[in-house]
Amino acid sequence: MVMRLENVVPFGRSLDEYSKMFNLTDGDLRRNILGVGDGPASFNAELTAKGGRVVSVDPLYSFGADEIKARFDFVIDGIIEQARNTPKDWVWSYHANPDGLRQNRIKVAEVFTKDYDASRATGRYVDGALPNLPFSDHQFDLALCSHFLFLYSDHFSYEFHKEAIAEMLRVSREVRIFPLLTLMLQRSPYIPRLVQFLDGAGYAASVCRVEYELQRDGNEMLVIKRIGQLHV
Repeated sequence: MVMRLENVVPFGRSLDEYSKMFNLTDGDLRRNILGVGDGPASFNAELTAKGGRVVSVDPLYSFGADEIKARFDFVIDGIIEQARNTPKDWVWSYHANPDGLRQNRIKVAEVFTKDYDASRATGRYVDGALPNLPFSDHQFDLALCSHFLFLYSDHFSYEFHKEAIAEMLRVSREVRIFPLLTLMLQRSPYIPRLVQFLDGAGYAASVCRVEYELQRDGNEMLVIKRIGQLHV
């Protein structure tokens, strides 16, 4: 399926946000990392500048920097207005308020755009999508999936989630997914079934609290560690 840019809300997060969303230690940041669905995050640019090894994969990367930035500019004010109009749905411990969220998202997009233009040809930004990633088996130590799986549980089925997680486990030794809430601020109904399936398939799957919270009660991630070979 070809991505249509007009259907995308391209929001990205910073290295500091990733560190808090995924409980990333200094040791984690030295691992070979895959960012799945990173969008216009500055995580790749910032960690690479510090000597880290990161590859980001997203179907958004079929577009140029100018196109992605133009779409970001088009949607940001509407998203921030929605946040203003639903104050009980958000926790402002990190961004302080909707204006702070807007400023942080703009800064992230600017860092991403500059790095994406300069580094797209190096292989750090790869056009690809779940549940079929263009990478070899066990290519990465750690795969991070931010604001895609579980968040869009109303749009993607349980089977899609199972296949997507299996694919991330094929290419990486450990997977972390954040957040566990849907867009309606409900815990994804897929989680208990997936945890049961993964545990039965020889994987250690656990829900962990994290420091980061923007969606109210959205302060948990799913951690999956490779023990055996997953069979879908």
